Formats: sequence, structure tokens, C-alpha cells
Amino acid sequence: MQSKKIVIYFIVFLFIASLLTVYFSNKAIDNAAKGKLFSDVKVIPYNKTGLLLGTAKFLHGGTVNPYYRYRIDATVELLNARKITYLVISGDNSRKDYNEPGMMKQDLVNAGIDSNLVFLDYAGFRTFDSMVRLREIFSQHSVTVISQQFHNERALYIAARESITAIGFNAKDVNKKMGFRTQLREKFARVKVFLDYLTGKEPKFLGQKVTIPS
Repeated sequence: MQSKKIVIYFIVFLFIASLLTVYFSNKAIDNAAKGKLFSDVKVIPYNKTGLLLGTAKFLHGGTVNPYYRYRIDATVELLNARKITYLVISGDNSRKDYNEPGMMKQDLVNAGIDSNLVFLDYAGFRTFDSMVRLREIFSQHSVTVISQQFHNERALYIAARESITAIGFNAKDVNKKMGFRTQLREKFARVKVFLDYLTGKEPKFLGQKVTIPS
């Protein structure tokens, strides 16, 4: 009976510890992004380089992913307002039939963006990889990150840890019902950020440097 109580207490302890870990991880990332997020292109400061974080273009049913569409719209708005000059698109190209950066670039070009201003990072498998590679491969130490607010907040935390001066331009978000699963995953993705740094995680790939004009 005593051993059963100990097991129950231990489970309760783990549950409470997990909740506290999620809470404080999310709080730290929220706090790190304060004053660095913008939703109005008229007031966002200029940065030479923007970083568009990749996502899948299509959902499982074949419809266009609204996160994708809104990020493209936000990027076009930012470039047309000349609040960035160059753009790095960082996403997953782990398979020949799946190319987030390539698809995003094509849609930007279709929207009238000059392809010469766009640079592709095919090894942005995670936000952590995208931020580290921005510095190590593209030699950028100042950037405007483009994604939804919750994603920008995590990216800005990583940027600060990597000595990158970053601000975020918030793309339109989806409604709470549609975005529930994504928001839930985000809570745990933020915990993963701290685990990555605790364990000395490195990007999956680095590689040769890419030169962005000064």
C-alpha cells in the first residue's frame, strides 16, 4: 500500500513539474519577444534581410494551408514596402518531392517579387536550424523574421541566444478552432528549445556559405 502511494505521489509530481516546465518555457519566450513584434508594415523598422520560415503549402485534404498563404502575403507586403531588401526562405527540402523553399519562392515570383532578391535555405528543417544557419551559412546578424506571431516569438528567442538582432513581422493567424493543434504543439516546441540548448543541439546540416550582397 505504501509503495502504491509513492507511485501516485511520483506521478503527481511529474505532472506538476511538466505543467510548470511548459508554463515557464512559454513565459520566457513570450517575454523575450516583447517590443520586437510588428503587424503594421508602416511602423516596422527596416532590415536588409528578411527570413521567411517555411511550412507546407497544402493540407492533407489538398487545400492550401492558410499559414502558408498568409506568410506569403506578409512577405510580399514587406518587400513591396521596402522594409527588407533581400529575403532568405528557410524550410524543409528533405525529399525530392517536397520543397518548401522552392514552392514559396515560386509563389513570391508569381506575386511579382524579383527572384534575384531571394535566397533559399533548403536545410531549415526546424526553426532552430533556420536561425543558426541564417548566421552560420548566410552570415546575417540582423533580420526580420516572417511568420505567425506564436512562431515569431520562438524564433526571436532563438535569435537572441544566437546573438542575432531580430524583429518579427506577424503574418495573419488562423482562427482558434483551425489552429488549436498547432497552438498545442507550439507549447511543447517551446520546451524543446530549452532542451536543445541544454543538450548542446546543433543543426542537422551546415555546409558552404552563401553570400548576400551588402
